[in-house]
Amino acid sequence: MLLLPLLLLAVIVPGGDNEDAFQGPTSFHLIQISTFANSTWTQNQGSGWLDDLQIHGWDSDSGTAIFLKPWSKGNFSDEEVAEMEELFRVYFIGFTLEVQDIVSEFQFEYPFVIQGIAGCELHSGKVIQSFLRAGFGGLDFMSIKNRSCVPEPEGGSDAQWFCVFITQYQGILRIIDTLLSETCPRYLLGVLDAGKAELQRQVKPEAWLSSGPTPGPGRLLLVCHVSGFYPKPVRVMWMRGEQEQPGTQQGNIMPNADWTWTPQVHWLDICGNNSALLDPFDMSCIMALEALVISDYLVSPRRVFFPI
Repeated sequence: MLLLPLLLLAVIVPGGDNEDAFQGPTSFHLIQISTFANSTWTQNQGSGWLDDLQIHGWDSDSGTAIFLKPWSKGNFSDEEVAEMEELFRVYFIGFTLEVQDIVSEFQFEYPFVIQGIAGCELHSGKVIQSFLRAGFGGLDFMSIKNRSCVPEPEGGSDAQWFCVFITQYQGILRIIDTLLSETCPRYLLGVLDAGKAELQRQVKPEAWLSSGPTPGPGRLLLVCHVSGFYPKPVRVMWMRGEQEQPGTQQGNIMPNADWTWTPQVHWLDICGNNSALLDPFDMSCIMALEALVISDYLVSPRRVFFPI
């Protein structure tokens, strides 16, 4: 039985030389999922997100927003928040009735799902761009660009008809434009400031090694686990000396309940004949995480042995 010594060394590669290198999330968006089971049963779900971090929910029974963080209201006053809740409450009621009328008139088939996303994004720390997109039955349906409804190719003739239809309601389009171009940017800047202590925090991950199922004779599957880091941008690689090893594969990055992140696995399939594996060699698992200072995060090297 041969023991392969592996040096586990997790290192942060800094993304900048000052504290402003990491700015946290840069976008806010609302997600709507409306399920129409039949002509009498509809469910509207709503949520608000900073990038991949959820900060709002929607109670469809009471028609009120759920604030998941103490700073989720941003710099909006209680009166402004109440106005926005009333706006969305009326919107969901009107949206449901309007869709049901259209389905009845044009004999669309139940069940179906309508999805929408709308928000704004900060670019280069200054310019804020807004967006609104909708999907129908799992396909892209339409979007709002330059204050106009644009049908998506996947939406076909139904999307083209809808954009002609919605053009009749200029009052609704003006409200949408105001929300996207004025309300959303002001809220985004306010909530990023209100939540900056949590949004710009830096959480050091835990890392450990394991071996996976043997891929075949003369081969070894090494797995590097990294868990509980924040912010999200991360790259994990296997190094031998200063040379990155080809064949490194990374799983999806999954969220934890505390807003930290965990990649599923980072594995390296080492190929070679038995004689090449007889001599011990050191491998390093390197984690590159933007904007954390290298001296602030250095896991003490420790040797982990795997039988081959």
